[in-house]
Amino acid sequence: MAGNSTEPGRSVTSKVAAILMSFTTGRGHALVDLARQAGLPTSTAHRLARELTDRHLLERTDDGEFRVGLPLRMLCGEVAERPTLRERGPFVVDDLCEATRSTTRLGVLDDLEVAYIERLPGHRPVSTFSAAARLPVHATALGRALLAFAPPQVVRMVLAPTLPAFTSATPTTAEQLHRALQCVRLHGLSLSCGELQPRTCAVAAPVLGPCGTAIAALEVQVPTLETATMRRVVPALVLAARGLARELGGEPRPRSAVGVRRAAG
Repeated sequence: MAGNSTEPGRSVTSKVAAILMSFTTGRGHALVDLARQAGLPTSTAHRLARELTDRHLLERTDDGEFRVGLPLRMLCGEVAERPTLRERGPFVVDDLCEATRSTTRLGVLDDLEVAYIERLPGHRPVSTFSAAARLPVHATALGRALLAFAPPQVVRMVLAPTLPAFTSATPTTAEQLHRALQCVRLHGLSLSCGELQPRTCAVAAPVLGPCGTAIAALEVQVPTLETATMRRVVPALVLAARGLARELGGEPRPRSAVGVRRAAG
């Protein structure tokens, strides 16, 4: 049996090739159709398609179909329009995790919560957006980086006479949250320490659209907010956020180096 395959005469390479060749029409495929066109059992097609998706060679659409991923489209010269956040976000999270050797997240506002993907250090793929991957806006660096550059009506919807307390450090009043958001706008960075979970610190930066509104935010978890740690993490974080903003067609709002140094200090 070739390539340890359970099907005589078919190697793993031939199976992967069959899956990829089924996309020559340019259309997406449901799993059943993908298995039929590749001539594979549904379980085999599902396993291989999932592995290809983890490596971004395939991607899932909102309706659950598989389609060719961005790297293959770029290889074929088919990417004329700007990439989307769903396409580029996982790559940026992956690179930032490698650069900082720390847990890295990308989040977006979704129904006044933060929906996020993340990658932990080690040989692990970037997670996908899911209903379970949610964080509170007011108690996280990621959430406040989004909220500080959100439309005013969104900020008003989040504010309440009292906000849920997760630890003794959680900002629970409108005044506390307003002060925190002002700091984010001033420095271009959002910091948190022990506000959602004890002894858990993070720094986040917004990914700004052309009108200065955050379309996403990137966050790196850090052991402390001490100067040495911030000097190691902040440059990579800011570069990643600005680079992603440009790829998506945004133009980051100028921020002085002094502001970043003060936040890092």
